[in-house]
Amino acid sequence: MLLPSLALCLAAVPSGQWVAQAEVPDDPDVAKDVEAESADMEELKALEAVELDPAAQPDAELLRALRRLGYGSPLRHRLECASDAAEPGPGAPFELAPVTDLASFDVDQVKSEYDIPVEMQPLVAKYIRFFQGTGRRWFRAWMSRSTRFVPVMTEILQKQGLPRDTVYLAMIESGYSTRALSWARAAGPWQFIAATGKSYNLRQDFLVDERRDPVKSTVAAARYLAKLHDELGDWYLAWASYNAGENRVRALIGRRGTSDWWQISDGRGLARETKHYVPKLIAAALVAKHLKAFGFADDEFQFEPLFEFDEVPVADSTDLAVLSRAAGTTVAELQELNPELKRWCTPPGDGKKPYLFRIPKGRTAPFTEALTKIAPRERLTFRVHQVRRGDTLSAIARTYNSAPEAIMRMNGLKSARALRLNFELVVPVPSAAMQRAGKTDGAFDRQVAQARRAGFAAARPEEEVPAGSPTRPAPKGPVKIETVDGKARITYAIETGDSLWSIARRFHCTVDQLRGWNSLPRDQASLKVGTLLYVFPSSH
Repeated sequence: MLLPSLALCLAAVPSGQWVAQAEVPDDPDVAKDVEAESADMEELKALEAVELDPAAQPDAELLRALRRLGYGSPLRHRLECASDAAEPGPGAPFELAPVTDLASFDVDQVKSEYDIPVEMQPLVAKYIRFFQGTGRRWFRAWMSRSTRFVPVMTEILQKQGLPRDTVYLAMIESGYSTRALSWARAAGPWQFIAATGKSYNLRQDFLVDERRDPVKSTVAAARYLAKLHDELGDWYLAWASYNAGENRVRALIGRRGTSDWWQISDGRGLARETKHYVPKLIAAALVAKHLKAFGFADDEFQFEPLFEFDEVPVADSTDLAVLSRAAGTTVAELQELNPELKRWCTPPGDGKKPYLFRIPKGRTAPFTEALTKIAPRERLTFRVHQVRRGDTLSAIARTYNSAPEAIMRMNGLKSARALRLNFELVVPVPSAAMQRAGKTDGAFDRQVAQARRAGFAAARPEEEVPAGSPTRPAPKGPVKIETVDGKARITYAIETGDSLWSIARRFHCTVDQLRGWNSLPRDQASLKVGTLLYVFPSSH
């Protein structure tokens, strides 16, 4: 099953159909761009819901989008009142087009330009008006991005035996965005959820998410759509199944006794978002190929350059900052060409199967020459550590001669206090030669410096919570107060979230005193929940 980007997924996926999948956190800088784009797309979803279905009361999904708009927003007021008085969205004002009456528009005159079925239905006309008006600025952004990805995608679709115009499905799914991320963790231009992506051989791990790659994900989407079409025998049904799942669509076909999409979508059984999916795709295809006819001017678009590149083998895991210098470009451009990379480095390979890294077209020779001159100490070395019960970030860093800040940045961790059991951490480390010499190297030092500049800070060891600590230990807190040798002594049971530092503050003593009273070694940073400590609060 595939889902659209954060706003579009709400307009296209039935509520409760899929459960969000856990995902390794993204590179924080990329995550900021994803969050901003997702917020923008949520606004589009809210506008779309009111414009095309003004009588509908805001449901839970709509309210989720509504939270982005703020209390002073006129749109929010309209949504909360379920008003049908739509305010025009930002962007160019609606212009009269040669197609002035959609109700009488003869779609037969353009059918020959498409290799997918297109029909003029009432909901198709509504979506055309939406793209012309309230949703205009989003449609302009999609079209501006289309010049970068559509030529690449259509060639792949055709090679896979699909209609070239299937590419408009990616338009309504994500706006052709490689960074699109839905509430259900569906990712990339074709919006694969994790399970479906894996079933179509899209690699997803702590370093790479191929769902984001416009080439690899298009191949996978073509295979999935071809399967749906072979099973259902109709493109409308295949598109709807891509959105809602083939089992649901197949059940409705049996229940209604027809395979006509327009009859199946009329009535109960499908979410509103799925009913709108096919008309939205048709409308997007009609407008995209006839921009002037539907009222769009050339100067409304900022068309992006074609997505083209050279691929070069990189055997060792290497910092993108180092690769950018070798390629004579920026890290940002390399991330644009390699959107599947989730970290600041390439994944490890070997001489037999190196990682194919994309660089700007025409720079293979100088890049290869520069790459051979990069010293091993400038390449990134890392280990993979699966978090075990009792682990803390500081302890893991000591084990691998790493730094907590560098681990946090590499894995997108917002907090160093607690780790999730069985989570796979990528741990940047100095090269083996440097470790033997008791030194660090350039690549590792750069990781630490960049992490600190980005604001990542390690927690004090005594503040950390060991991984796997139970959430509700018993006993907890002070369990006994007694007098020993004339001094008050409290027996305290360690709670979740406790550290030596927090316990010391609570009882107005020092960490060193706690260690002394309980014979705790200096190198013991973690505390086991439920363990009993002796505290002499009046001893300081």
